[in-house]
Amino acid sequence: MELTQYTSTRLYKLSPKSQDWIQRASQMFWDFSKGVISQKVLNSLYQNILEKYKSKDSWNKVLNFVRSYLKHLSRLKLDSRYQQFTLFLEPPKYLKERKTITSRIVTREDIENVVVHITNAYQKGELDYTKFMNHVGIVLFGAYTGQRVEATIDKLTVGQARMALHSEVPVLQVAPDQDKIRMEHYVPIHPDLRPILEQLILHRDDGERLFHYMSYQQWIKRNKVTLSRTGKHFVSSDTRKFAEQYGDIIQWDQSNRAYILTHGVSGVDWGHYKHPLPEFVYQAYMKYWADTRLVPPVLESIISVRMEIPPYLKNDSNQCLAKKSNNETTIIAAPIRISAKPSQSS
Repeated sequence: MELTQYTSTRLYKLSPKSQDWIQRASQMFWDFSKGVISQKVLNSLYQNILEKYKSKDSWNKVLNFVRSYLKHLSRLKLDSRYQQFTLFLEPPKYLKERKTITSRIVTREDIENVVVHITNAYQKGELDYTKFMNHVGIVLFGAYTGQRVEATIDKLTVGQARMALHSEVPVLQVAPDQDKIRMEHYVPIHPDLRPILEQLILHRDDGERLFHYMSYQQWIKRNKVTLSRTGKHFVSSDTRKFAEQYGDIIQWDQSNRAYILTHGVSGVDWGHYKHPLPEFVYQAYMKYWADTRLVPPVLESIISVRMEIPPYLKNDSNQCLAKKSNNETTIIAAPIRISAKPSQSS
């Protein structure tokens, strides 16, 4: 069967790398076929591809291009014989390496280490108090609840947090449009999260975003924190991995875990039978998480002192400074720069 050299009129829509691959594969195909398609020609082309390229991905790219071109000729010339030649261009069979578990291990020490790094940055004056509480809040909220950072945590509002803190049962209700799989669910608020969330909602409107994800993400990228077990750098999604992995350590109930993380809830039982109530979600959660403390003492001290500062001083982002001496943490007040009020010490 004879044909003319193939040229695509849609190459300009592809990336430069894809264009290069198509052009190289097209030239190789033309060099071997010389305008004639036969079983012998395609067998020679097939062997040459396997010898020239060592990567399985390269094999698939070139062979798929030739197969696609033959199918294109079959449609263009209304001749099914072109497509029948694709039988001689099947990619070689090989066993794929099966990854059974994730390579990222996030431990309790890693979460505490990230919080300490953020706290140190605040003490050095690299972060103001607002960003400091925002970054710490995202890390600890993600670690305690396992919520997806971009899909859920970034979309939570101040009003949702305020309602959860003022409710008889401290659970935050996540709306369907705030979840990746669009599942409305309740998220328990761990007691350690309460003072942090109270700081984040202070003097803010209900419609505002509770967290500022982009600011936190940029800080994480600039300040690389190494994970203790793998040597890789901490990323924002590691808080969800921690909640899942640490849940195995504390033997967190699978049903309660799946509901809060909205992970593995696509079965018939979840779609038609289960509907957990907030009080029971919180009780089951605290049964396993009550003894877990991820907040370091220095962070608790900074928050407690900040809450005791007079209201007219709280706008100063550097009023509270924590210093370590002799393995103990002491809190001091920074120099007061407001002349309208008398100097006071926290």
